[in-house]
Amino acid sequence: MEYQVSERNIFKRLDLNFILVIFALNLVGLINLYSATHGPNAKEIGSLFISQIIWLVAGWSIFFIATLIDYSFIRRISVFIFGLNLFAIIFVTFFGKVALGAQRWIDFGFFRYQPSETMKVALLILLAKILSQRNTMSQGMGFKDLFFPLVLILVPVIFVVEQPDLGTALMLLAIGGSMLLFSRVKKSIIFMGILSALIAAPLLWNFVLHDYQKNRVYTFISPKNDPRGSGYNSIQSKIAVGSGQFLGKGFRKGTQSQLEFLPERHTDFIFSVLSEEFGFVGSALTVGLFCLLFILGIRIASQAKDKYGALLVMGVLFYIFWHMFVNIGMVMGLLPIVGVPLPLLSYGGSSLITTMAGLGIVSSVAYRRYLF
Repeated sequence: MEYQVSERNIFKRLDLNFILVIFALNLVGLINLYSATHGPNAKEIGSLFISQIIWLVAGWSIFFIATLIDYSFIRRISVFIFGLNLFAIIFVTFFGKVALGAQRWIDFGFFRYQPSETMKVALLILLAKILSQRNTMSQGMGFKDLFFPLVLILVPVIFVVEQPDLGTALMLLAIGGSMLLFSRVKKSIIFMGILSALIAAPLLWNFVLHDYQKNRVYTFISPKNDPRGSGYNSIQSKIAVGSGQFLGKGFRKGTQSQLEFLPERHTDFIFSVLSEEFGFVGSALTVGLFCLLFILGIRIASQAKDKYGALLVMGVLFYIFWHMFVNIGMVMGLLPIVGVPLPLLSYGGSSLITTMAGLGIVSSVAYRRYLF
């Protein structure tokens, strides 16, 4: 009888605090995006604000659909989801739309779909299934336990690097690696992994990285060597962040963004716009909202009814954390510039839909934590 009552009152099982924090970040993102796309000379990108609202409506629809779907069903179709995304990535590698020197999208006319974005969630869904079936928390995973999960991580990474999209490839590695470490890996394996990475680094630098990717590292080390070329983005971003000072210049009063000194201000450098116009206070409050999202997510993971649910939640949190960490570090000059969007704030249909789908899965775990 108690279960039937809870079913009739489905909204009481929603984690409203979690939903409100997501909505607050969406609101910050929209306010910031409006400013970034409505400068004096921003006619060509002003329509992106309306597009983002449409993607938000679609994203919230997917969020609530994912909430109502039992995440055990997602577990059953995880192999299919991963396989479909892998096929899409391979298709893009050979037949995808080329833009800005990269081949990352499938063009549907009204929407350009980037499979590497959805692969992030597809990967964590399948890894959660595999890792939940193994009891390695006491002694940690060895080579045999890690072989198949590592293959699942590295296969899409190789294709994404070829597009080329090093930023997304690094995100896939970070998400997958974090989930493996969370599930516990033997210390000897971690040591061997670090040693192997140090040995492989010179080979990757000389034979894998493209010249423009190497220039990003050079620019990170010394952006002033080429202030009008490769160092321009980093310099303008740091000027925007620093000029906001404590309270910021005010809504739509940021000179770097409104006068278009700041490049890609609606996507990769959206946090620079926020810092310039709302200062340290606005930036700190936004980071605080992300921290609150992580705290609520960890609580949901700790209350999950099974190991798979907990791993799903942690996978999504790793996904959001690494994007936030790399994006904010990038715009502040603490990390090299790579094409990594800021979740829930940057413009982009594929990124927003993927993020909301992942958060919907977290909500699905929260929705069912008190069923038994």
